[in-house]
Amino acid sequence: MKKFVILLLVFITACAPSAQEQIVLPQMLPTATAYIDPSYPTAEVSLAAPNQTASGIDVRMERAWVEGKSVNADVCFTLPDTSDWSIWSASLVYGDSFLQEYGTTLISLQEPAEGVPGLRCDTLTFVVPPDADLANATILIDAIAATPREGEYCSVYMPKIQQAMAERGIGIVLDCVDVNGVLTMQIISKPPEMTQEQAEELVYSDEFYTVKGPWNFSFDLSQ
Repeated sequence: MKKFVILLLVFITACAPSAQEQIVLPQMLPTATAYIDPSYPTAEVSLAAPNQTASGIDVRMERAWVEGKSVNADVCFTLPDTSDWSIWSASLVYGDSFLQEYGTTLISLQEPAEGVPGLRCDTLTFVVPPDADLANATILIDAIAATPREGEYCSVYMPKIQQAMAERGIGIVLDCVDVNGVLTMQIISKPPEMTQEQAEELVYSDEFYTVKGPWNFSFDLSQ
């Protein structure tokens, strides 16, 4: 029995961690934070002519500013109706550069009510190099558009499309047909020399849900 106890103590002692062993805990990685290089410009400017009107749409650029690689502008425009209107085409011109890629962030949306037009405000963002010369820059908004929602082709767009086809002397006839319980606009007839693809290109052109400007806003964001 004594031999067994001694062997047990020896086994426990051998398995126990050494007094000199250190337990290393995993280190937490530092949280990433946004960084703007000091060489990047940061400036804000008010516009001398912030209001523009074209095609019955009032557009106002509230402010323009540059932060890091981003040229930003807060833009508000009146809504023609209750459709889902947004900025369809815009560009930034500075020096010899012409940028057509941009991002939008919704700021606010006020629906039309009691004869008062609605108002939508967005922030436009263009990415430019840090050495961009923004002393004579212009943001051009070429068009706003409301992509048709489900069912709106029949209720909203078909009459204006049919009228346009008639005014242009294009023999396309449209009608709304029940397809699986949903009214769907379809081309009933077209000129024999016209392919189905050509007819659809005319009928579903974005001109029928687009309002064109342009609305131009010039500013100086040089340091």
